[in-house]
Amino acid sequence: MINHHLDIHLIDPILKDEVEPFIGKIDQMLYYPGQFLKSVGRSGLLLSAKLPIKEVRQREVQLIEKTATYCMTSAFLLWCHLAALTAVRMSTNPYIKEELLPLLESGKVLGGTGLSNALKYYAGIGTIQLKAERTKGGYFITGSLPSVSNLGDGHWFTILASLDDQHRLLGILPAEAEGLRLEEKNGFVGMNGTRTFSCSFNNVFLPDKWILTEDPDDFIQQIRPSLVLYQIPLGLGVASASIDHLSEVRRENADYFEGLNVQPEDLGRMLQEIQRTTYDYSKLADLVAFNQKILLTRLEIIHLTSQAVHNDMLYSGGRAYLKDSDPFRRLRESYFLFNLTPTVKQLENLRQSMRLEKN
Repeated sequence: MINHHLDIHLIDPILKDEVEPFIGKIDQMLYYPGQFLKSVGRSGLLLSAKLPIKEVRQREVQLIEKTATYCMTSAFLLWCHLAALTAVRMSTNPYIKEELLPLLESGKVLGGTGLSNALKYYAGIGTIQLKAERTKGGYFITGSLPSVSNLGDGHWFTILASLDDQHRLLGILPAEAEGLRLEEKNGFVGMNGTRTFSCSFNNVFLPDKWILTEDPDDFIQQIRPSLVLYQIPLGLGVASASIDHLSEVRRENADYFEGLNVQPEDLGRMLQEIQRTTYDYSKLADLVAFNQKILLTRLEIIHLTSQAVHNDMLYSGGRAYLKDSDPFRRLRESYFLFNLTPTVKQLENLRQSMRLEKN
């Protein structure tokens, strides 16, 4: 009998065994922690059947946060998988619900998301990069996506494509689909173990059974708040690790910290406030009405994470000024959070437009 109320602490030994020993390789040597993702699935921590959505969401926010305290790359890959799962869980397509969903939740199949373009399009700041043409039994997809993460053999990922100005569709397809060309991207300042690829579609056949929805306008509106909410614990985890490390450094050098304006507990209080807000959101049955507030909380965690990692670098001394130090790794990881859609620029513009509307 499956226990649907699994202890979140089942993640702890998985992180200890399959993330912590490999953090240096993940960060410096393009190591992909796929076994970690599969083990999370095998543990049962991604099962959703017969569970209220808010309970699933709370658990998954916590999974991402815990993982990010160790390694944001691993946490982001978990986010990619959960972003794909979020879309799959909402689909009413029988094949996807009955065949693909159990494989994704068990970790037998891993998921990526090509929805950055979709989020930009629905935010009014981009056009859809993929075109769909109806054919017998499905659609042909053409176009390209500049960056899709968590891809590899046996992985599936979600895409948005347009038929014309009025009609769009959301689908999911395997990374080895015929006509799909993947070109790996690395050389980033961090997060190089994410298996990120540019994807070129040359008449890739998307059968009807792989269609998540042919009404993506409402579908994206429903899942978008969850996708953004799941990004916040990426920052919560990294900021928490930086604050904890800063506290250790202060214990060793208490006299030096007396005159500093920023103290670890000050950052800790701000972190706790964002944590409370984030978990309050995760407990809501319907997030759509809170979309803008979730976006603003996402902006708050960007700024707090920036403060935490920079202060950790500033006050950890010479040990932080080593290429393989944890403070420097977290600093580089934090810049990814700033540029993950929705980016800090997009969020700052949203906040400014909301201020203007109030006035």
